[in-house]
Amino acid sequence: MAIAVLLPLGKPLEAALGVLGLALGAMNARLAQVSVARYSDRGSFNRAQFAVSVLGRLGVITVIALGCAVLLRPAGLAVFAGLAVFQLLTIVSAMLPLVKEIRQS
Repeated sequence: MAIAVLLPLGKPLEAALGVLGLALGAMNARLAQVSVARYSDRGSFNRAQFAVSVLGRLGVITVIALGCAVLLRPAGLAVFAGLAVFQLLTIVSAMLPLVKEIRQS
């Protein structure tokens, strides 16, 4: 959708960076699922190891987003817009079943 809106406006770099932000968000969500599954399969749960993996993953995403924002200023801010849109879509998709359940009660 970002591409469909930004390309006709003559903003191909912003479109690509917005899609990069969406991809980073999706990658983070997928790696979080894998990480939770890996730690839930083990008999013991090591909070320190889990925290290091979460912080490492978020650190890499932050460095990529900040790098794009600084190096490709002002178009690089589209990475943050893509990350924000991904979070919004994630929240809405998690809320829909809740709203449906509330309406049925």
